[in-house]
Amino acid sequence: MPRPPSFAMSLAAALALSTAAVAETPLDMKFAGALEFAEDGTLFVGDNHNGAIYAFEIPGDASAQQIMPSSIANIDAKIAELLGVGAGAIEINDIATHPVSNDIYISVTRIGNLVSHPAIVTVSQDHDISLLDLAALAFQKQELSEFPDGEITFNGRAGGPGPALPRDRAKTAVPISSLAIMDMEYYDGELFVSGVATDNFLSTLRRMPYPFDGAQSVANVEMYHIAHDQYESRAPIRAMSIQEIDGKPQLVAAYTCSPIVLVPLDEIEDGAKISARTIMDYGNGQPLDMIAFNFQSPFGGEAQPSLFVTSNSRQPQLIPISGLQNTPVVTHTDFARGPKLDDHPMMPFGPVGKHVMYEGVALHMTLVGDGFFAAINRDAYSGDLNLDTNPTWFPNRIHNLLAEFDFPQYQPDPSRME
Repeated sequence: MPRPPSFAMSLAAALALSTAAVAETPLDMKFAGALEFAEDGTLFVGDNHNGAIYAFEIPGDASAQQIMPSSIANIDAKIAELLGVGAGAIEINDIATHPVSNDIYISVTRIGNLVSHPAIVTVSQDHDISLLDLAALAFQKQELSEFPDGEITFNGRAGGPGPALPRDRAKTAVPISSLAIMDMEYYDGELFVSGVATDNFLSTLRRMPYPFDGAQSVANVEMYHIAHDQYESRAPIRAMSIQEIDGKPQLVAAYTCSPIVLVPLDEIEDGAKISARTIMDYGNGQPLDMIAFNFQSPFGGEAQPSLFVTSNSRQPQLIPISGLQNTPVVTHTDFARGPKLDDHPMMPFGPVGKHVMYEGVALHMTLVGDGFFAAINRDAYSGDLNLDTNPTWFPNRIHNLLAEFDFPQYQPDPSRME
C-alpha cells in the first residue's frame, strides 16, 4: 500500500543553549565550509568538524572599482601557493561576496602532514589574493544541538548496475557529520541552516537569532521525492533561498536529484516535523548553489526576480520566482509509481524554468553586485580551475566556443541591422 506523507521516524529536537564566544576566547575553528554574509558584512562560517557556526565582523568600504567581466586562471594553484602547500593539497568548499566591498571570500581546507587546517581567502576586484586573518577578527560562536556522531559514516554503495568501485567504497570513510551544515541563509535578523542532525530522521532545518544568544530551534523535514518515488527524511537540503511566495516568506529548497520544495518560515519551529511542499523536479543531479537575483535581458523588458540553481551534474536552471506562486503541491498520488529517470515522459516536472548555457562546470557560485556572477569553474577542455566573473544574463567565458561570429569572413546579416 502506498505510504502516506507522514513521519515514520522522529527526532527529539530540543532548544539548545550554547555560548557565544567573546573577544578573549581563542578561535577554535577546525573547518571552514558553508559561507553566508549578512547585509552589514557579518560573515557566517559553518564548521562541520566542530559542529558550530562562527560569525565574524568584517567591516568593508564600498569598492571604487567597477565590476567587470574577468577571469583568474588556476585559482586553486594560486591559493595553494598563498597557503604554502601543493595545488593538490587544498579543497575549495564555498564562496561568498562581501555585500559592501564586493570582495570574494573563499573557504578552503588545506591538507598537509596528515592534518587539515581551515582557511578563508579573499579576492578583491583588482585580483589581489590574500589570506584572511581570522584570529584578528571579533567573532561569536553558536554550537549546534543534535550534532551527528562523527563515527557514523556513509555506506559504500555501488555507483550503478556493476560492483562498487574503490571510489564508491571511499564513501565509507566519510562521516555523516560532514553534512551537518550544508547551506545557510540570513534573513530578517535570523540565520537559517540546513543539514543533518542525529538519529534516523536526519534532514534538519535550524533557525537562530543573530547576534547569537545561545538559542536555536531545530525542526525535521520530510518531502516527497518525485524522481525517487519515495518520502525522504535523511538527505538534507543542499541549497536554499528565502522568497515571498503566496504572500508570505518561504524557504525555497533544492535537494539531490533534484526536487524543489517550499517550507513556510512560520512552520520552522523547535521540535516541528515538517512536510515540505514538493512543487517540481528538474531531474537527477546534486544542486550546489541557489542564487536569488534579478534577471535583466540585454534585449530589453522588465527585470525578472529569479533563482539561478547550479548542479554538479547538469546545466544551471533559471527559475522565475513568479513560477513558484500558486503552484500545486504534489504527493505520490499524483504520479504513476516507480522511479523516474531524466528520459521519463513526465520529467522535468513543474515550473522548473529553463536550462541555460554554461560552458564548463560551476563548482561554486556567488552574486557580485547586482549584475554579475563569480564562479569557480572547471574548464571543459583543460580541466583548469578558474575564478570567472561574468554578467548574470550571460554567465560564460566563450574561449572554448568557436561559432559563426568567430570566422574572419563573418558579416552581420544586413536585414537584422535595419
